[in-house]
Amino acid sequence: MTENRPGILLDLDGTLIDSQPGILASCKAALRSLGHEPIEPLDIGSVIGPPIEDVMRYLLLPYGDTRVTEAVEGYRRDYWERGLKLSELYPAIRAQLSYIRQRGGRLFLATSKRTVFAKQILANHGLADEFDGIYGSEPDGLIDHKPELIRYLLQHEGLSSDRCVMIGDRRFDIAGAHANNIRAVGVLWGYGSRQELEAAGADRVIEQTSELADCAFTIFNA
Repeated sequence: MTENRPGILLDLDGTLIDSQPGILASCKAALRSLGHEPIEPLDIGSVIGPPIEDVMRYLLLPYGDTRVTEAVEGYRRDYWERGLKLSELYPAIRAQLSYIRQRGGRLFLATSKRTVFAKQILANHGLADEFDGIYGSEPDGLIDHKPELIRYLLQHEGLSSDRCVMIGDRRFDIAGAHANNIRAVGVLWGYGSRQELEAAGADRVIEQTSELADCAFTIFNA
């Protein structure tokens, strides 16, 4: 049976949390684990969002190193031990999530981050119970990218695409939503620019976290 209440799908990094400090620290640890001294300053803001395999492939290019699997393993070890603890909620996010639930929305996390990391981060911030479902990438690699991840989420939860909206800060979120016939909202407090989000075809772009709940509902009437 399909649930009729609105399904609000949310990205994690750059949408709910500022995760850059932890990701940066663990990227540096991964490079050092392979014998590389990170190039300073190491600017990773533009590559936060896609699967970590893509990020490490990009970071290894200057060294001519193709050991992506080893780099990912080094990253995940460090991220579990310390990186995920450095994430901070963006202002007003807690209140906005609560407001969405009060208005009858169902909250689902849709992130390219490993599910185990995402669950721990939400638990650290006392937000895990706000979500009806937490979906991230898994070791088998079948749902690493947003189109496949969102498709799996919809099927598993029995959600109708016309009763859902995806909210995220990067073009990957917009593309993943549209691949599943879901409207998409881009947010500007994360790591993607307005130009990136509009070029990806975002149905709406918002600037402030305080707009999140209202936009999540009004877009169904757009």
